[in-house]
Amino acid sequence: MDTIIKISQSQTELAWDLAREMAEMINNAGRRGKTISIALSGGSTPKLLFSILGDNFSDSVMWKYVHFFWGDERCVSPEDPESNYGMTKNALLSKISIPSSNIHRIQGEKDPEKEAVRYSKLISRFTREREGSPVFDLIFLGLGEDGHVASIFPDQNHLLTSEKICEVAFHPVSKQKRITLTGKIINNADNIVFLVTGTYKAEMVSQIIESPGIVDYPAVYIEPVHGVLKWYLDIDAASMLNQWA
Repeated sequence: MDTIIKISQSQTELAWDLAREMAEMINNAGRRGKTISIALSGGSTPKLLFSILGDNFSDSVMWKYVHFFWGDERCVSPEDPESNYGMTKNALLSKISIPSSNIHRIQGEKDPEKEAVRYSKLISRFTREREGSPVFDLIFLGLGEDGHVASIFPDQNHLLTSEKICEVAFHPVSKQKRITLTGKIINNADNIVFLVTGTYKAEMVSQIIESPGIVDYPAVYIEPVHGVLKWYLDIDAASMLNQWA
């Protein structure tokens, strides 16, 4: 597994750096006439990234070559303020020219168990396959305060090894149902990008990157089988990494 760590001076600089790389990745694929699949995440840093892309890259990126998916979603309607899709629509999708058929949202308002099955089939239809499992070109991940990724929480580590593409998860406190990619599918991606900012994440980032054997966060188990793992950190989130101390 190849791991790349990129540190920016601020959350805004991080989002701009990633926006440029994402634009280049999409355009490189478009120039070859290839479509790429990207699984998005929720959170404040992705929201900033999507806003930068929507406000500054709407005309310079070949969006028609992208198929957008989501790594997880709360079981709410797309109009709900908690909807990851709704956030992305407002920040990015409403500002770019992309075929509606290229936007594959998780239907959080539907029956969760049935939707997990439907979405799994949709992913298989629109992505490549490797060793019998779907392959995303790029998956964005946040890092929860409890070390969760997508909606794989510490008390639900079985979702890391599930043979399914999508599963129904439960928030450990609110018990809210969510639909999430499983660890096996995440680890089958070509590129996995963690977006992490803030000093309150610094200790966890240090433990996961430098001492993974001493903690049992779900994030520790994100290890791409064939792809590249990238950590995009602002200087605060990277402040406890010994190699940059």
